[in-house]
Formats: sequence, structure tokens, C-alpha cells
Amino acid sequence: MLVKVCGMRDAENIRSLDEKVQPDLMGMIFYPKSSRYVADAATIPSTKAAKVGVFVNTPIAEIVAKVNAFGLAYIQLHGDEDAVFVEELKKQAAAEIIKVFRVTEEVDWTYLKGFEPHVAYFLFDTETKGYGGSGKKFNWELLEKYPLQKPFLLSGGIQEESVAEIQHLQQIQPKLAGVDINSKFELHAAFKDVDKVIRFVKALQENR
Repeated sequence: MLVKVCGMRDAENIRSLDEKVQPDLMGMIFYPKSSRYVADAATIPSTKAAKVGVFVNTPIAEIVAKVNAFGLAYIQLHGDEDAVFVEELKKQAAAEIIKVFRVTEEVDWTYLKGFEPHVAYFLFDTETKGYGGSGKKFNWELLEKYPLQKPFLLSGGIQEESVAEIQHLQQIQPKLAGVDINSKFELHAAFKDVDKVIRFVKALQENR
């Protein structure tokens, strides 16, 4: 199962996670209203983990510039971008795309199908005014009947105690490819508790 640690900014914290946890994906947020906003590429060290840039309703030209400046392997679209936008972005950016859908009480699977040809993963998070990072969980049972072929990542309120529930969901729905963790593993905004992440990842990998 893939592990994405999102909301990263502090250079030493990034290096520590990269060395001790070795996550698959490391996320930086380029949404100015976020408390985890990253403004300067020079503050982000190189990583073994693939870098993911998180964007909210950002113009394509600005996304492409960030991909080049930060060496992003993935673009995570967390806003209201439609399939036409995602298709055009894929043509212009040298990075894979993760499209986020913020879940309330149901999911429009037909709408998601239009994005499938253009993305590497879908990601499901909880609907909030702040576009994620809330630590709030949605009803994961909605994903048990996921009908599409594209793999997806799970986010929204994941914490250390979520391991059994995550593993149970993956047994039911094998398209669950990984998890995206953030606020429940922070000591403060954009700074992760490395030991806590280590415990979570170890538990997630056990009893597989």
C-alpha cells in the first residue's frame, strides 16, 4: 500500500521522514490560504519520495511552473477542476495527475468516469471549506462499491487507530492503492511527528 505524507514544508522534517519512513509520496501544498502553504522551492530538499504538488483551482501555467521549479512527479488537484482542465493539464505538464474528490454523503461515479483517461489516481477526502487538511473523516463505506478501474488513495481523518479499518476496506475494495496522511500526524502545521508516522506505517504493513 502506498503511503503519501502531505503538508510538508520544513527541510529537516522532510529529510527525517524520507530517511526513517521512506514514504512513496511527499506532498507540498501550493494553496496560499493553507496553513501548510509552501512559497519557496529553495526550502524543499531533494527526496527519495516522489514529490506531489497540491493545487486548488490554479491556472495551468502556474502549475507547470511549479512542476518545473520543485521537480514534482505528481500534480494533486484539490479544487473544482473539470475533466477538460485535467486533460489539457496532462498535455502541458511533465507530471502524473491525482484528482481529488471531496466527499459529503455520496459520490457521483458517472462524473468521475470522465476523468479516468487523464489521471494516475483518484483521491477521496472529506468535504471542508478549507479544501482538506481538516482531520475530519467521511463515510469510508461509500468506497466499498467503487466501480471504476483507476486505483485510488484514501484521505480524510486518517490516524494511527485507522489501520484495521483501512486494511478491511482494501480487502473489500482492492482498487484502494494507498493512503494520504496529514493533520493527525502533526506536532504543528506542516511539521510531522516522525515517530508517530513510523508506528502507523509499520502497523499498516503488518498482517498483510
